[in-house]
Amino acid sequence: MKSNLISKSETSALLKTVSEQWGIEFPKIKNLKVHQILDNAQIITGNGIKILKINDEYLPFLSETKMLERFPNVTVDMGAVKFMCKGANLMRPGIKSFTEFEKDKLVCIVEESQHKVLAVGKSVVSSSELEKMDKGEVLKNLHYISDKFWETGKTIYD
Repeated sequence: MKSNLISKSETSALLKTVSEQWGIEFPKIKNLKVHQILDNAQIITGNGIKILKINDEYLPFLSETKMLERFPNVTVDMGAVKFMCKGANLMRPGIKSFTEFEKDKLVCIVEESQHKVLAVGKSVVSSSELEKMDKGEVLKNLHYISDKFWETGKTIYD
């Protein structure tokens, strides 16, 4: 795995892009490191931040609980857990509760007993549409516990 520090201008451009995509403000962060894990995937680390980039999509890394708390979330029943951890997309029947979110936004998938984040997905519908649904796909699962990025990410320390 190749790792390198990125310049100040690259750092500020990257943080600006991620801020806009996520709707979250970041403090100034210096010395961001990019770890190339696959041709189309990188893990970006810095002081108190870990971001997974797949193609042009930036995702909060699942180990970053403080960051994940700032995203909308969906709580799933225990029956959905094993499917989420194998990369399945989230379907309506497995959802217990949810916060408000728009279509095409990042949403955290949380399990009901320990309230741990299992996955980060992109919403296929908005939360207002979800309320009216009985079945169907709600989130595309993009990054989940035990995926190849999770395993690699556990080996990266800043």
